Amino acid sequence: MPSADLVILGGGSGGYACALRAAELGMSVILIDKDKLGGTCLHRGCIPTKALLHAAEIADAARESEQFGVRATLEGIDMPKVNEYRDGVVGRLYKGLQGLVKSRNVTLIEGAGRLVSPNTVEVNGEQYTGTDVVLATGSYARSLPGLPIGGRIMTSDQALNLDYVPSSVIVLGGGVIGVEFASVWRSFGSEVTIVEGLPHLVPNEDEAASKALERAYRKRGINFSLGIRFASAEQDDTGVTVTLEDGTVFRADLLLVAVGRGPNTEGMGYEEQGIAMERGWVLVDERQHTNLPHMYAVGDITPGLQLAHRGFQHGIFVAEEIAGLSPVVIPDVNIPKVTYCEPEVASVGLSEVEARAQYGDAVQTYEYNLGGNGKSQILGTAGFVKLVSITDGPVIGVHMVGSRVGEQIGEAQLIVNWEAHPDDVAVLIHAHPTQNEALGEAHLALAGKPLHSHA
Repeated sequence: MPSADLVILGGGSGGYACALRAAELGMSVILIDKDKLGGTCLHRGCIPTKALLHAAEIADAARESEQFGVRATLEGIDMPKVNEYRDGVVGRLYKGLQGLVKSRNVTLIEGAGRLVSPNTVEVNGEQYTGTDVVLATGSYARSLPGLPIGGRIMTSDQALNLDYVPSSVIVLGGGVIGVEFASVWRSFGSEVTIVEGLPHLVPNEDEAASKALERAYRKRGINFSLGIRFASAEQDDTGVTVTLEDGTVFRADLLLVAVGRGPNTEGMGYEEQGIAMERGWVLVDERQHTNLPHMYAVGDITPGLQLAHRGFQHGIFVAEEIAGLSPVVIPDVNIPKVTYCEPEVASVGLSEVEARAQYGDAVQTYEYNLGGNGKSQILGTAGFVKLVSITDGPVIGVHMVGSRVGEQIGEAQLIVNWEAHPDDVAVLIHAHPTQNEALGEAHLALAGKPLHSHA
């Protein structure tokens, strides 16, 4: 029976990161995956969707070029060519990842694995044992009860493989996946309607960011219904009809079901081995331990944010935990989030509502409008940087809306995770002209010395 220091079930962001770091720390590693190395993020999620969003940005640039004095025309969208570009990006990254795993002497086993004992995974009739075992089987695109996927009703998995631009789409769900696909399709020329049962788009973001995105989507001609729940959907040869609980009816060529992702744990043998679970999620403590000794779980199968970089961080953390390095815990609230629609939404830390619930009147906020930022004016984008801080204390939340603001989340997460005070950031130099200056300006204002803004 093959054995190793570490057996990892799942080769997505969490699994492969754990494998690479563990091998780097001198462990022998067996990595088991039933699909392509890299998981959902590389093949059906983060990377291919962002490639589509970049193609959409280019379409918008061509369509709006005259306002910049450039005469260009948008003749149309060649989806097979767009998909070829997308697949090229994915393919190059996949090849690089395969090379990395091979160079670290990680043993990669292809096949569907199942946990058959607390330290053993079976694949294709062969059993592999580990001193420690890491569960990293990821997530799948969910639907709603009574809403089967098929035909004109699809999840992001099928939507990514469309070889044409639909003339009209209903997007069920106004979270990250929903608003990103809505953004792509609108840029490609589709009529888009988002149906979100909660009161705002991107409801997990600060309310100011949600409202800013809603204003931008209205301006772009993206329709949305908020606060009324979905009731039913019916499809026929020509389209899909969606009915809401208040009787409102929408009709479109396609329905994208973007209601979130569920943990990919069914049939894996987890419950049979006594792992503590809740509604399909594997329960872990803050150090990613399950209730079984030498058993860990990372990424989307654990309750919390479903982000590739969270799984990636979990994987590195667990490898270092097993190696006895006592790595620092990063709580979910301090993990950066980016929604890559147009305009982008990026955040880290507590929202204003969350901060006031926790700290009461000892909270102060400041919004710096991108209208005062030179690079944002050059790009023709609107939005803001909002800071949430404890009075005379650290910044505990950063929220941004605008084109390309996701590129600023790196500094923002350092500010929040290192518990920087506004004064600490205000003295730092931010290159001019960059959107990064907006972060500096916001901190200058919160420190009581505004430059290009009013305190």
